[in-house]
Amino acid sequence: MGNPDPTVECGSGNVFADLELPDADAHLLKAELVNRIDGIVRQRGITQTEAARLLGLSQPDVSRLLRGDFRAYSLERLFRLLTTLGRDVDIVIRQPRSASGGRLRVAATDIN
Repeated sequence: MGNPDPTVECGSGNVFADLELPDADAHLLKAELVNRIDGIVRQRGITQTEAARLLGLSQPDVSRLLRGDFRAYSLERLFRLLTTLGRDVDIVIRQPRSASGGRLRVAATDIN
């Protein structure tokens, strides 16, 4: 039945960092942007084919992107996809909130 006393570790909030992948912050940021893209597509109730036409991608590319295969996409390209979907993308640079240093994050005011 498995190990009766499994070790449980708390994650850092970034699965890519927990897996010790290089550029973990950038991967997490991309994942969050793709999540926003997926939410917009779902909210609009459009098919992947319609999304592909709108975004200038192929349907298989949209499928791969929405399934989390975003390695080939730059942050800039994901920003452009969001603006194509009618979203404003603001980049804010400020002092870090903690002594541990700066970080990348997505803050969305709405998904509609």
